[in-house]
Amino acid sequence: MFADWIVYACVIAALASGLVAGVFLTFSDFVMRSLIAAHPEGGVEAMQNINRKVYGSVFLVLFSAMAPVSVALAVYASLAVTGAAATWIIAGAAIYVTSVFLVTILCNVPMNRRLDRMDHAAGETADYWRVYGSVWTRWNHVRTAGSLATSVCFLIAGVTLAQ
Repeated sequence: MFADWIVYACVIAALASGLVAGVFLTFSDFVMRSLIAAHPEGGVEAMQNINRKVYGSVFLVLFSAMAPVSVALAVYASLAVTGAAATWIIAGAAIYVTSVFLVTILCNVPMNRRLDRMDHAAGETADYWRVYGSVWTRWNHVRTAGSLATSVCFLIAGVTLAQ
């Protein structure tokens, strides 16, 4: 029965990364399009507030926890799991760390920090907002796809292990 924990861990990781993907998809699908369509002052102010409120969210807990959980699952899989399940677990971890966690840290967060320091009513902010909206969203598409792919990998691993 103890050996079954890896199956449950994979399913929980699949659900968590799927929830992360859903939040990212929401932004890619309509939140950013709506904010960009608004007057720059309103869009910038709303995004600044969103970026500040995310720090107290369940989303941030899931997003942050998935990186070490993924790495731990990959290490365990490389040491104790054989066959296709190990490959799916390691692939899921690699995808999450690179296309979700690192993209966030290296691309989206620096843009958010720069936007946060700007006066939402300033002319230069409106100029940056046009660039921010398209570039930030492009990187968010990567995070959305990466989170979804991670979820699929962990789900396939869990199903494979359960057989």
